[in-house]
Amino acid sequence: MKKKFTLAALAGVPLIMVLGNSMLIPVLPKMKSTLDITQFQVSLVITLFSVPAGLAIPFAGFLSDRISRKKIIVPALILYGLGGVVALLGIWLMEKPYYVIMAGRVLQGIGAAGTAPIAMALSSDIFTSSDRSKSLGLLEASNGLGKVISPIFGSLIGMLAWYATFFVFPVLCVPTAIAVWFLVQDPMTNKKPKSVKNYLSALKKIFQGKGVHLASAFFGGSIALFVLFGTLFFLSDHLEQKYNLFGVRKGLVLAIPVLASSSTSFITGMITGKKSNKYKFFVVGGLILIGIANSVIPFFIENIYIFIAALVVGGVGSGLVLTCLNTIITGSVSMEERGMITSLYGAVRFFGVAIGPPVFGILMEISNLATFLTPAGLAFLASVGCMLFVKQKFIQSQNQSTSKEQEQDTMGKKIFDTLTMKNTIGRLVLRPKTAQLKKLKDKEEIIKAEFAGSQKEEKTSEEFAGQEKE
Repeated sequence: MKKKFTLAALAGVPLIMVLGNSMLIPVLPKMKSTLDITQFQVSLVITLFSVPAGLAIPFAGFLSDRISRKKIIVPALILYGLGGVVALLGIWLMEKPYYVIMAGRVLQGIGAAGTAPIAMALSSDIFTSSDRSKSLGLLEASNGLGKVISPIFGSLIGMLAWYATFFVFPVLCVPTAIAVWFLVQDPMTNKKPKSVKNYLSALKKIFQGKGVHLASAFFGGSIALFVLFGTLFFLSDHLEQKYNLFGVRKGLVLAIPVLASSSTSFITGMITGKKSNKYKFFVVGGLILIGIANSVIPFFIENIYIFIAALVVGGVGSGLVLTCLNTIITGSVSMEERGMITSLYGAVRFFGVAIGPPVFGILMEISNLATFLTPAGLAFLASVGCMLFVKQKFIQSQNQSTSKEQEQDTMGKKIFDTLTMKNTIGRLVLRPKTAQLKKLKDKEEIIKAEFAGSQKEEKTSEEFAGQEKE
């Protein structure tokens, strides 16, 4: 039961983090027209959240390895909510609030740096073996669920006012921070951190031995999110112009690819817990699905059914990629360096999210072919990289070493129980010998007692003889 509360509190962190971008996507066209800004300027609402997050994540990861995961996550959630307050104040108090909104987005991005990536590392610290895969799958599914509900939620809130979405952040961040603080126990809290020199030396060794492996995994994850958020940006504009969809109806269509992604994340987490040797192939297969989906879209963009089917296929591919990469990356390093490595991965993911909307915005000015075939090519390239350079042995070796340690612990316990006669072997083998030793000891004590008695009798007779002479 305690683990369920822990997991529920941790799952709330990525769900809230993803609201930072996904919830605002439905209101971007309204924001653009109200503030009278360009397509590029409105895309910066996403970028100026994601870039600061990407830059700040490595520092958050370093501090989480040195201090405590919880002591990073909780203040980060508070800062995240504060950024929403800054944006709201700018909108209410200023005639031209664009730059204040951007400042609030930067604050939110810095806060986001200490949320989901650190929660991922903390989950990996708390849960092991197949439970780790399930917990990370649930966190990725929670992230995906946030992507699913946020367009719908953003559309509903946007019906009140486009800026009302900023009010949601402080309302959700504070309760989540309280839940994490009181419900989650951090295994790193009582551990003495390595010196900075030893810590950096350990990281250097990781990248010397596993640098290409990790870089390929990082690239695959960033491409999956680059395509997903670029597609959502395209859809937000396309659904209004082509199909005249607004509000909740538009939010429901935007939710389709992310619903496919989050559902796949949850199912994949359950499946891969029992098939730990298949992680790499799930990742490669997912990237190929993303590539195929984006290759199909420009040729059937007028057919709404094929278009949506392709979006679903791409979402399934994203779910496969992101869940399995979480397990591969967190399982490739020890607990002491896990915060930094997962944070670097989180930074790369954020950069993928950050460049998606602006790049798609530029490609949209060229043609639909350029808009979708470019990310398709990148997805196929990432699949080749992961197939060639992601090494399953790194995650397997860690699992094997863990099982070896457990085996050694079990053997040691058997030996101890045998020597102390707590098990059947000890009682059968050692107890007869113990009984024999006891008999010998008893016999020796009897002989000593008889010898002492004879000496006493001799002494008594000598004293009696001396008295007679007197």
